[in-house]
Amino acid sequence: MTSVIDPDLARFRELLEAARRIVFFTGAGISTESGIPDFRSPGGIWSRFRPIDFGEFMASDEARRETWRRKFETDKTLRTAKPNAGHAAITRLVRVGKASCVITQNIDGLHQASGVPDEQVIELHGNSTYARCLACRKRYELDPVRERFERDGEAPICGCGGYVKAATISFGQAMPEAEMARAEKETNACDLFVSIGSSLVVYPAAGFPVLAKRRGARLVILNRDPTDFDEVADLVLHREIGPTMRQATGANA
Repeated sequence: MTSVIDPDLARFRELLEAARRIVFFTGAGISTESGIPDFRSPGGIWSRFRPIDFGEFMASDEARRETWRRKFETDKTLRTAKPNAGHAAITRLVRVGKASCVITQNIDGLHQASGVPDEQVIELHGNSTYARCLACRKRYELDPVRERFERDGEAPICGCGGYVKAATISFGQAMPEAEMARAEKETNACDLFVSIGSSLVVYPAAGFPVLAKRRGARLVILNRDPTDFDEVADLVLHREIGPTMRQATGANA
């Protein structure tokens, strides 16, 4: 007996199966299904706090302390979040060689936690799971930083004298050149670009789907809400991400 097949889901499956080199581009929407609120959504950090600009962080000890206070408050959610079905589906396609990489706007490290190798995750906005010295680039794990901050309330300073900051890109901070260059190279080389959970309003990252399309790749947009690029995509799916990705990749079929 033949089951009724959702035509859009069937089309998505066909595009995934036919592709030789897929690039996944992910935004906050994929992580909300892991319990991480979108920064812009009601209840997100930006609805409660005005973002602290990078210039403020560099100029003010008070701003640095407040940045770290907020960081450890939001970490209560991030530390308990686990990869969901959407992350797992992407990981499967990376492991079998169908997907070359994941370009992500997210800072939660959930793609790596789901099993995508570090070298195949391009983090455009950095990573909140560790910190770096802004001067010498030394990496700092967060637990010791948190313990010291809770003890003395002072923003961390590196042994070289530089300011230590979560390894994320703040407002007013330059985008990472190496990651942007890698993302552009991968976008140019793919034959299928799948944008998942991104509103596609934050530039320059939001320019990658259009670049892929101009270079001849197929473009799929999977997002609960419409985006400005829906009209140029080959397929648009306004659906929950985890279940859609699970079904499209044949998991538990």
